[in-house]
Amino acid sequence: MTRQVQVILIFVLLAVLVGIFSLRALHRRVARSEPARAVEEQERRAVIAPPVSTPTDVAASAQIFWISPTVPDQLAPVTVQLPLSADPVERAKQLIDALIADPPSPAQRTLPEGATLLDFYILSDGSAIADFSDELSSEMPSGILSEWMAASSIAQTLGANVPSITRLKILVHGHETETLAGHIDLSDFFSVRSQSAPTQPVASPK
Repeated sequence: MTRQVQVILIFVLLAVLVGIFSLRALHRRVARSEPARAVEEQERRAVIAPPVSTPTDVAASAQIFWISPTVPDQLAPVTVQLPLSADPVERAKQLIDALIADPPSPAQRTLPEGATLLDFYILSDGSAIADFSDELSSEMPSGILSEWMAASSIAQTLGANVPSITRLKILVHGHETETLAGHIDLSDFFSVRSQSAPTQPVASPK
């Protein structure tokens, strides 16, 4: 082996070693940044959408529907303790805020982390209107399954905890939109049935 080849091999080996150490350092920085990002997101949400609190709040068990940890294409209820209002509108806001902010794990999240509930109404016939920030659509992973689980998790969570709600309309920043992120049709109401799954939303024809 000539001296020139030996020098080249040494440089290649050094480059590989530098690359390995650089990747490890990058991995450590990413791992350290995750908790900081989570804290920043919590602080951002506290400013944009402070926790809903009312004089009638009482600690109660609530069923929140997130992605099943064992069957990732289905939803499953998780019983949590929350301060819940006696007022159905405020109670619904508290439930949706918990659905967004407190999934048991990142893999079980159904709604984008950056999404915010802007307002919520319940009409006299039991129809509910949930108005979300643009992030509900812009940060939603496109795909009929992820979009269906997002809409269904809202409907099932409301159905399990707010009996006066019979159906749900989802708005994005105060406006009706044809789809959530290209697939699930938002032009109509979703059925909300207490303790049971809502009618599966249909895909918008493309």
